[in-house]
Formats: sequence, structure tokens, C-alpha cells
Amino acid sequence: MPDAGQLHTPWVEVLSGLGEKGPACIRVWTGQELWLLDVGAGPEASSPFDPAWLAGADRVLITHDHIDHIGGAGFAINAGLPIHCTATTARALPPGADLHPLPDHGTTRISGTVVTTGRNGHAHGGVWLHLALGGGLFFSGDWSEESHWFAFDPPPRAEVALIDCSYHLGDVPQADRRAALDAALDASTAEQHLFPVPPSGRAGELALHLAPRGSVTLDDTCRAALDVMLRSGGIADGAAALRPLIDAPFDPAARFLICDTPNADAGMAWRLVQGWRDTGRLGRAATVIFTGHMTAHARAIAAHGGQYLRWNVHPPLRDQIAMIDRLGARHFAPLFCDRPEDYLLESRFRARLLLNERLPL
Repeated sequence: MPDAGQLHTPWVEVLSGLGEKGPACIRVWTGQELWLLDVGAGPEASSPFDPAWLAGADRVLITHDHIDHIGGAGFAINAGLPIHCTATTARALPPGADLHPLPDHGTTRISGTVVTTGRNGHAHGGVWLHLALGGGLFFSGDWSEESHWFAFDPPPRAEVALIDCSYHLGDVPQADRRAALDAALDASTAEQHLFPVPPSGRAGELALHLAPRGSVTLDDTCRAALDVMLRSGGIADGAAALRPLIDAPFDPAARFLICDTPNADAGMAWRLVQGWRDTGRLGRAATVIFTGHMTAHARAIAAHGGQYLRWNVHPPLRDQIAMIDRLGARHFAPLFCDRPEDYLLESRFRARLLLNERLPL
């Protein structure tokens, strides 16, 4: 609970996710209740959700269904806390949740606080959060404005912004990422390429990009996720072109294999890696192409039979700067990257850097 002198003053602090690509968890005192924004675990196995973060919390708001934002939801459910997220994200929750749906794009009032949500351009059913506290608090969760697959809704202005800076000060746009992937595939002599992905993330966009280059197949988990997306809408107009891939069974002989999980540590991706390793094909006739954050497990696979070619699902530096300007933010925290103090050297941010401190709103 807040100190006696802070009972009526809203504040925010980052419990986890500042200074590391680690679990997302933000604590907010609204003046009436203590909220947690996201309850992540991982992505590294060495970064679990800490149940102590739930101490005193009245409710939880979750931005999207990737493990580093939702992985600790089971602890919140066991604690009996209300959980607010979109209907799509709710499908990834463990059983027994006290669920309170958030709109993909709209405004709701939660215990006296106005909460605005918008699509985050990063994951199906994923949203950013804007809380009408003080001059406004914006929490992006993960976000991207470069996707040809997911929609992004511009947020309202906010004096305090906690934004996804997973790519740190890197400023390579998605157009260059696509070109680099195409060049690598043109140069490759491998017969097959495995793309480990989160099914609710880049699976569909990668399939659309790769389809003109050769046979593409999706594992059952990705097919099911993309089927839900096509039926529910809210994604790119050209997505209907994937219907034949979604309806077709998984083909292990296809040139491009798009499979769960994103670090090839479970699911069909891991089974393929094991099979290729055991038959001597890994790194020769078959390679693994990682396109997102790599855990130690993924790095070990890449060292023996793969490579890393980033596919932007987080904002490059130019979009981070534009977001702070659009929000009119006075304070911001660069989340989900190492060395956030480096942002002190980037003069184009017109906001004061927020590091390990509790900030009144």
C-alpha cells in the first residue's frame, strides 16, 4: 500500500522490464487502488515471475498474450485478482480467471479510472494502455507501427510514457529487414528453412512474405491461431491469401516451415530441430532462421545450424522518438532493453528519462 502521505496522489513504478529484456510488470497506484500492468515471465528461463509483485495489488491489466507479458497470470488468478484484457488475450489465460474484458480499441472505466486501449500492431488482440491519471499515463506493452499484418491505433496524449524499446537505439526500418531476409534466402544453399515464431505474432506476416518464394507450411498451432485471426478480422486486407495454407495440413517437406515456439524450445519447431540434428541435416540441408529475441536455447541452435535475421515487431529508434513527440510526454522509461541509461545521450527525446524511481502522476 502507498504511504499515508501518498494516499490521494497517483504514482507509477516499474517493477520489472527496465534495464533488461525481462518480464513486464508495472505497478500503478490510482489514488484508490493498486494495479499491475502486465504480469510477465521470461523470456529467459532465469527470469521468472516474482509472486511478491502481487503484494497489495487490487487488479491486473494485461496488454497481450506473449509470455513476457502474461506468463505470471496463473499467480494472479490463484490470488483471486480481477484480470482485465481483451477477449483474444483471455484465451491464453489459465482456467479460473476473474475476467473483465477490455476493448481492442475504446474507453472503459475501471474503479473510477478511465482506461483507453488501442491495437498495438504487435500481436493479435494486443493493446496499449492509457490511464487518465494526472496528465495521462501511457504504457505501450510491446508495439509496432511497421506491420503489414496487425493494425496500430495512435494513442491520446500523456505526460508519462513507458514505452517498448526492445531494439534499444537501433534504427533499422522494416523495409531493410525484409531486404536482408530476401538476400540471405537467395544466397542460401539449404533445401529447407525453419522459422520459429509466436503464433499470435509474426507467423502470418512471415507466411505472406515467403509465399512467393516457395512452398510454405504452418504447424497446427500457427494454423489454428491464424484461422482465429482471419475469422475475427482486424488484420491486413491481404490476409485472406493465407486461407489455403491454413486449411492445408502441415507439410514437413516444404521449403519454408513456420512453427511454434519462437525460440524452438518446444512444439513443432523443437521437434524439427531435433530430427534435423539427429539425421545430420541441421546446418546443411536445413537451417533455422530466428527473427525475434533469442534465448540461450535459441542461440545454441543458431550456433550449430541457423542464423539470426531480425523481423521488426518492436519500434526502431525513429518510431520511439516519434511516439514521445506524439504523446507530448514529459517523462519516459525505455523498457525491455539493456542499458536504458544510454538514452541520456540521445538528445532527440524531448522528455526526461525515468529510471529506477517512483514517479507521481
